[in-house]
Amino acid sequence: MVAQDTTGRSRFGPGPSGKPYFLLNIILAGVILSIMGYSLLYSPDEEKYPVPCIHEKLTGEPCPSCGMSHAFSLIVRGRLAEAMEWNNHSLRLFLFFALQLLMRISLAVVAFRTTKNLRAITVTDAVVSSVMVLTAFWPLLGMTWQSLF
Repeated sequence: MVAQDTTGRSRFGPGPSGKPYFLLNIILAGVILSIMGYSLLYSPDEEKYPVPCIHEKLTGEPCPSCGMSHAFSLIVRGRLAEAMEWNNHSLRLFLFFALQLLMRISLAVVAFRTTKNLRAITVTDAVVSSVMVLTAFWPLLGMTWQSLF
């Protein structure tokens, strides 16, 4: 028999309304872990990154995100000054992903344990994450827009 709490639902799974939010957070955490894993997998000293910059290949000009993979590989190895030389936005973006990873894991735990206040939690999450995205990516968006026109 599965253990149940006082509401009659299983203590070992998310509540009915918490399951989609739980899954969303697990998926997003997985994507972020993949990005971090990619950064760990490829050495910044060998420069054998499998995904070249399409913008630079087509135009011959670097785009605002050029050097980001290299910089992330340096950041996960603690070589922050070198990372900033490759892309001066890299530390801010890496910090965004690291904070989002912590948020996704924490919010997955919350969604797994309770469905209380889930609506307020998801709205707050959406607002905080939106502000974080704008703060982290705004300079890149502006630079990308300028390079197009």
